[in-house]
Amino acid sequence: MILISQLELPSSKIGSWTTLYKNYLEGNHNIDYIICPEPETKFETVTYQYTSNNFIDKIKSKIYKKSHLSALSALKKILKKEENYNIQVVDNFKIVPDIVTLLQEKGFRENCKIQFFYHGFPPFLDREKGEQFFKNIDEMVLLTKDSYQAHLDFYASVPCKFSILPNGIDTSKFHPLETLKKQQLKESLHLTGKNVFLWCSQDRPKKGLDIVLELWKKNSFPDCILLVIGSSRNENLPGVSFLGRIPNSDLPQYYQVSDVYLFPTLCQEGFGLSLIEALSCGCYCIASALGGVPEVLHYGKLGKLIANPNSIPEWENAINEYLTLSENTYKLPKDLYSFEEWRKGMNHIINESKIF
Repeated sequence: MILISQLELPSSKIGSWTTLYKNYLEGNHNIDYIICPEPETKFETVTYQYTSNNFIDKIKSKIYKKSHLSALSALKKILKKEENYNIQVVDNFKIVPDIVTLLQEKGFRENCKIQFFYHGFPPFLDREKGEQFFKNIDEMVLLTKDSYQAHLDFYASVPCKFSILPNGIDTSKFHPLETLKKQQLKESLHLTGKNVFLWCSQDRPKKGLDIVLELWKKNSFPDCILLVIGSSRNENLPGVSFLGRIPNSDLPQYYQVSDVYLFPTLCQEGFGLSLIEALSCGCYCIASALGGVPEVLHYGKLGKLIANPNSIPEWENAINEYLTLSENTYKLPKDLYSFEEWRKGMNHIINESKIF
């Protein structure tokens, strides 16, 4: 089993799939080799081949018109003709044709299966390139069934296996607090007596923070406070607290202290890891009905979906609706999005793809 990653693993950068692979590789896993840039720390249970992107590599890539020569060179060092391999690629569409060419030139294609993990939602390639891409791989792994349906609707032919593997989180860290403990946490963070709303993401226009801030500028919710995590803005808005970037280890307490999680994405999210972190901590979730989000929220059974997320009045109405409720009626089934279920799913996908 060979994993090819554009990012070092474990990664110093925050990301849903890098976090999942870190947790996976620290426990029971089925990966033998990782091809990636050299990380600061290493997993002891895998063999590494490192990629580089220095000046010489860039020159070679221009000459040979291949942007992944370093990864291909690392792959060649691993492959042996008498062995069978499963090659797992994460989100890197461009490298796949080069891998296929290498395997064909070396006579290894029949010895290898290529699994492609896609963490977006909509079809990434145009119809012509996409249909050729699916001929090159053996399996595409998506986050939701709705994404699979979007691919079926877009492409005339998808001649490879498809599997679905939803994201998972560490439920030992992300879990709800008992009422008294939540009150004590609110008190320690100076949030006593407030309805606490949370927005947590990278501050890019497509993440919808401006939609939420527009509501608080209207001062429509006087007994509510909005916590903003992940934004470096320094605006002085009544009822809004900009907390900047928070270490991953500290995030659970902010979900746990919050009553409502706002997920106003303006793009077709593949899944939304922060959404299930909030759900697992007992938050009432209000989210855009885009991409994989409706499936994650079981089409409204686990949270409030906003059909027109660019419409500020729809968000205002949804928040006011929450404020009239006596309790959060949305309950997350046990282990629905747990990391252990993700691990089982990953190991199943790997075992099913083995060449005997």
